[in-house]
Amino acid sequence: MSRALQPDEELVELDAEAVRTWCARAFDALGREREEIDAINVYPVADGDTGTNLYLTAEAAHRAVEAVFAASGPDTAETVRAMAHGALLGARGNSGTILSQLLRGMATVLADGCDGDHLARALAEAARAARQAVARPVEGTILTVASAAAGACAAGGPLVRVARDAYEGAAGALAATSGQLDVLERAGVVDAGGRGLVAVLGALLETVTGRAPDHAAPAPLPPAAPREKCAGEGGPAYEVIYLLEAGDAAVELLRSRLDALGESLVVVGGDGLWNVHVHVDDAGAAVEAGVEAGRPHRIRITHFAPDAAPAPGRGTAQDARSGGGGRHGTDGAHGQRYGTDDGYAHACGTEDGYAHACGADDGYAHTCGTEDDAARAARGERVPRAIVAVVPGEGLAGLCAEAGATTVRTRPGEPPAEDELVEAVRRAHAREVVLLPNDTDLRETAAAAAERVRAEGVRVALVPTRAAVQGIAALAVHEPGRRFDEDVVAMTAAAGATRYAELAVAEHRSFTSAGVCQAGDVLGLIEGDVAVIGEDLTETARTVLDRMLSAGGELVTLVVADDTPPGLAADLEQHVRRGYLAVDTVTYHAGAEAPPLLIGVE
Repeated sequence: MSRALQPDEELVELDAEAVRTWCARAFDALGREREEIDAINVYPVADGDTGTNLYLTAEAAHRAVEAVFAASGPDTAETVRAMAHGALLGARGNSGTILSQLLRGMATVLADGCDGDHLARALAEAARAARQAVARPVEGTILTVASAAAGACAAGGPLVRVARDAYEGAAGALAATSGQLDVLERAGVVDAGGRGLVAVLGALLETVTGRAPDHAAPAPLPPAAPREKCAGEGGPAYEVIYLLEAGDAAVELLRSRLDALGESLVVVGGDGLWNVHVHVDDAGAAVEAGVEAGRPHRIRITHFAPDAAPAPGRGTAQDARSGGGGRHGTDGAHGQRYGTDDGYAHACGTEDGYAHACGADDGYAHTCGTEDDAARAARGERVPRAIVAVVPGEGLAGLCAEAGATTVRTRPGEPPAEDELVEAVRRAHAREVVLLPNDTDLRETAAAAAERVRAEGVRVALVPTRAAVQGIAALAVHEPGRRFDEDVVAMTAAAGATRYAELAVAEHRSFTSAGVCQAGDVLGLIEGDVAVIGEDLTETARTVLDRMLSAGGELVTLVVADDTPPGLAADLEQHVRRGYLAVDTVTYHAGAEAPPLLIGVE
């Protein structure tokens, strides 16, 4: 961090220390506002993760800047380039990818000068580069806010005036976004990505003036109500993101190919390294296009909700159990894969680096609560923080309860109602609550319950866990002593870095994404889609494990129900040990009324 400015002292140039301070303050600001930005995220996909994606992108930029300062005494050019490069490598989601290109555009100008006139030109280049990176720019988004910031300070001048004009221009444009997109107007919110950019520009203004900008607190969100279809809901089934090493000509061809395949296409970067983001129905084709263009790596494929998923005729296991062949599910639920630079979520505090929950067969036991919390509860006082988790089976309920969580049981075909979740949050009796729905279909119910309890003065964060194994991973890295926002982001990262699978038995003949299944067939679902159809539970489980581990992994979590064949867990543990020497396995027992087998790979 640069030195603190004295009263009435203002910067005239952005030196290296000032850029470092700006980067750190932007990271902090997005951390503070992450939850609020997530809550207003309805475009292009209402997946509630824009704030988290921007926060993680800023975190990557912050780490890169701190790394160059740890290695040497960088100048301004080196610092702004490190900030932009770090954001490029760590960009998450649509808005995070655009933010990385905004920073890259600014870096190309600020590397040559860092006074007010250069900052004005930097913001103009940032807005131009970001628009060029988006295949089909839409007004009322972060692009509109970036253009307004650049336009407001186009005349240049002293650094402070340029920074203030840019911030005020961006804030004004942000307020107008709700009238530029129908989906924002219906929801009564401003654009989430634009809100994040205003926070970044506010951090810049604070850096050059020494004072946080004056701005009105955001208006409270309206009470939860049945949601209309938003842009992006019912759209492509997958989000595909990867880094790509390729030349300019190959990337231009790639843009054309991906634009024909899907939507929300953003390609940022340059000088041989690019970050590619697109929403598609055919994830394989999007990755294949990258392979033909160059060398893709750090590939992330995220499956949106079933409503946004496969083309007609591609059913899920639930379709097979209910006899249907169509799509079903809640609107807009989305499970993003977040993680560390190597793609995995790591817990701290264990000797081997893995995250373990209490009650596991390996003997590790980590709890969420403290003796002080127990004493507060005994006196009827609210504890500082609690976890509420929805779980199948009495075994998992006991496991999570031992780890300090308040649990809500779900039974086959009987998901908990909104009132049950509200009552569970109240029963936790905490000032801050993290809610783990552990089921894609519960996302909307959980969001509505969270809104109701927020109205009672409880701070509630919804981590979009889509399976019990993701909830276990999130619970394992929970740290009550951390700041609430940091704890939620860490839990979201751990959950998102856990790929999940489930084994089920088909009750009816049905068409699935893996072919036709018959009643009694064993279905292996990976990330919600039927990937394997077999006759034997153990053999099908081995096949599912092999498919999941072919993409890498460090830790396999097995959750077995009471009615699974004896020795299933031991057989699968041996299979992993024999074929994947660097992968550890941990087993939990779900008890009765749970799916036969749940699998998680971190």
